[in-house]
Amino acid sequence: MFINVVKKSKIIAQSILIGFTLSLGSCGIVDKHVEWETVEPDSYPVLKAVGYAPIASQHGDSESTKLIMAMKASKLDAYRELAEQVYGQRIEGNQALSSLVVESEMLKASVEGVIRGAEVVKAYPVGDDTYVTELSLDMKQVYALYLTTTKPRRVKDVKYY
Repeated sequence: MFINVVKKSKIIAQSILIGFTLSLGSCGIVDKHVEWETVEPDSYPVLKAVGYAPIASQHGDSESTKLIMAMKASKLDAYRELAEQVYGQRIEGNQALSSLVVESEMLKASVEGVIRGAEVVKAYPVGDDTYVTELSLDMKQVYALYLTTTKPRRVKDVKYY
């Protein structure tokens, strides 16, 4: 009789375990198919930036070398301005007081980012000592470059089975 009780207890325990496993499995696992579609903006702005550089303060032995260095510096300044427009500018400030009198004050600005697809619109000297570079960044072209590396998506449809 004792053996029958043990066998029945094992059968009941196994039945409960199987029932519990099946109930967990059916609640947590659902087969589904998700259909995605790419997301495209409604409009694309064209950003413009201007960079300036002094010619006389550039390092170089001749005027032509200083002019070339000013060309490069003004182009980098224009790229910095484009990066500020695309990514924003990080501002950090610090102020020290002693007896409610300002002892020191510091303000630091920085920008970081990658600009791809910018075009030089115009590069020219202004007056005797300044070089200017104008850049243009068509965000439609930037979006096309972005799509070559990453495909932004959103859920189009979900089907459950």
